[in-house]
Amino acid sequence: MSLELPTPVAAYVAANARLDADGMLKPFPADAVLLDNGAVFRGRAEIRRLLKEAVVAAKAIFTPDNLRHEGGQVVLEGPAHGDFKGSPIRFTYRFTLENDAIKALEITS
Repeated sequence: MSLELPTPVAAYVAANARLDADGMLKPFPADAVLLDNGAVFRGRAEIRRLLKEAVVAAKAIFTPDNLRHEGGQVVLEGPAHGDFKGSPIRFTYRFTLENDAIKALEITS
């Protein structure tokens, strides 16, 4: 199934499939915020560190299979597979977009 994703979200998902930390970071502006299961990462440097340590290092690839729009957010759900305990785990990604960029991303399992 192909999901019609907004451009910055599609760029993030495609870069994640390649385990490309720089590509995943590209749609985030300098003041973006990423919440990962309650932990807060502010700005590109902190988000880059998280992506390298938790995504690329664990080969964690998120494969969204459900898309909805909720409260002004783009919400994706699907499994992530990789070299981590419990793989695959189903995640929910809540993207807040602003000016064709990912202003905020909240990831929960």
